[in-house]
Amino acid sequence: MSSAARRASRARGLEVELRRRVRGWSPTRRDLARWASVAAGRAARGRELGVCVVGAAESARLNARFRGRDRPTNVLSFASGEAPHPDRRALGELVICAGVLRAEARAQDKPLKAHWAHLVVHGTLHLIGYDHAREKDARRMERREIAVLRRLGFANPYRSS
Repeated sequence: MSSAARRASRARGLEVELRRRVRGWSPTRRDLARWASVAAGRAARGRELGVCVVGAAESARLNARFRGRDRPTNVLSFASGEAPHPDRRALGELVICAGVLRAEARAQDKPLKAHWAHLVVHGTLHLIGYDHAREKDARRMERREIAVLRRLGFANPYRSS
């Protein structure tokens, strides 16, 4: 990690609450906080982010309930404003399916840690208002992901290896 990214992470003070509901490797809370902090920029200052690492069954259940898609997905983002009583300190929550993420990294021949970083950045950008429903918005979001990941020392996730 670059010293600029390290300073940026400390300066932003994003706290991560990590819950692992499956076994297997996942990044440290510190890595998750650094990646999300750099992605969120000023929006991360003094905020909290929940990260829940789940299995395929829970991911599929949540994806069906909130997106109408009955299959597991890599990351779901829930902004704090979507809660019945939003907490102003809460940035939101990311629900990451470790199995889907591992399978994607393997299929795309990407380092697992780099793919985790990409999906944490992607999910965090959703929490601060980015979307990819329209082509123009998707290009804007991809450019931001690439820039954030470069700053964190990771390769462009959209370039094939």
